Amino acid sequence: MSDPAARPATPSNAPPGLPAPRTVLVVDDEKNIRRTLQLVLEGEGYHFLGAETAGQALAILASPQAPVDLVVLDVQLPDMSGLETLAKLRSDEATRDLPIIVISGHATVNDAVQAIKLGASDFFEKPLARERVLVSLRNVLDAATAHRELAIVSEQQLLRYEMVGRSTVIQRLFFDLEKVAPTKASVLITGESGTGKELIARALHRLSPRSDRSFVKVNCAAIPRELIESELFGHEKGAFTGAMLRRRGLFEQAHGGTLFLDEIGDMDLVAQAKVLRAVQSGEISRVGSEHVIHVDVRVLAATNKDLSKAVENETFREDLYFRLAVFPIRSPALRERVEDIPLLAQSFMEQFARENGVRPKPMDDDVVRALASRKWPGNVRELKNVVERSAILSGDRVTIADLPEDPHASPFEEEAEAAPAESPAALEGMDDEGETLKTPVPSPGGKHLTLREFREKSERQYIVDTLRMAGWNISRTAILLGVERTNLHKKIRAYRIKRGEG
Repeated sequence: MSDPAARPATPSNAPPGLPAPRTVLVVDDEKNIRRTLQLVLEGEGYHFLGAETAGQALAILASPQAPVDLVVLDVQLPDMSGLETLAKLRSDEATRDLPIIVISGHATVNDAVQAIKLGASDFFEKPLARERVLVSLRNVLDAATAHRELAIVSEQQLLRYEMVGRSTVIQRLFFDLEKVAPTKASVLITGESGTGKELIARALHRLSPRSDRSFVKVNCAAIPRELIESELFGHEKGAFTGAMLRRRGLFEQAHGGTLFLDEIGDMDLVAQAKVLRAVQSGEISRVGSEHVIHVDVRVLAATNKDLSKAVENETFREDLYFRLAVFPIRSPALRERVEDIPLLAQSFMEQFARENGVRPKPMDDDVVRALASRKWPGNVRELKNVVERSAILSGDRVTIADLPEDPHASPFEEEAEAAPAESPAALEGMDDEGETLKTPVPSPGGKHLTLREFREKSERQYIVDTLRMAGWNISRTAILLGVERTNLHKKIRAYRIKRGEG
């Protein structure tokens, strides 16, 4: 192979023990194109691989010694067209999710449409503009990295719980779900609005032996007081004005399965007494009938109210409270699981993309940091709304300008957010891009810390704590911290952080 760019090479500048730079494979039969892209990409810190034919490219991709993060693929190749190569890569499980950018010197609209249909991440024409290439690579790689990080954590979680998270509180929640789901015990789910109480109820049903039977939800707060009994227990024809036909209630509809009583704290005392009877004995009677019906129903209930106080105020029956709260589960507020915000935001971005037939958009680091710094009184539901709105307003990627204003920020916080904050990375010895510190982290030895010393010491400790939480995985840690992986590498070297410390 006469072309030096075609030979896979191992980068010698990768710090020992840390991930290598991301590798881009350029497949183009024009040597000048490969050479130009090599200079551009290596100048930006990428590891470059080159191939002049589809056959060479497939051989490189099949080699375990040369993992590739992204492919830039020309449409016109001497042995196989770029579109045929793209289809072949998408049909192979090993390269099905590999990001691929298609380029062409003689592109047609049909070529572009076909490339996108086959799963190309982007498509643009020659001559190649440097900034256009770099922006596209950055967007595609960031989106792919976020997708992989989400997949690592969420593949099993989404299948089992429809929830994702790495925080201690969410992992404890998953543990409780696994323990109580297989039983017949009633569960009372408490928590603030928007924390996902219904998701918890559905996870309990999905993990139970009743998963193949009905899951019936009733919002007790949305049903008028005079109709709640009819909704829950059904009614006979003529039982009241407007009862033209016999109707089965929700308890009957949930027979053999699960009944989820959402907002149980808003149910009136008369209906509570009948629910207590149904939970205790499995017996119900339709409104207007004395006939007893036996039902086999597992009851789950949820509320954002303090039922113990409602019992004290005699607005909720004590016996029903204890009957429902055999196994209480608290749905944590988002402020208790801030480290899950990057993962949740990416999950909502991908969900929005699937539902609207578009590609997920990568989010800038300062967007992730801004999301993590908000108060979120509306919890996960509010975060989802903000991510979806940002996806609609943004271009190729979500920038800080695309975020809606925080309606919960105080005037002082808004002023601080608008002003350019001095980051710890901008302090003495380190610039805004995270260049290496010229002096080690100070060791005050008991003296009063200066502001600079406090910032550096706090940042170092926070990085170590996050690395430990992420199992010393650099990519996961970078996502949690909301920084570029390359900048995290620099900070690790600058602060002389060693794997396993802390």
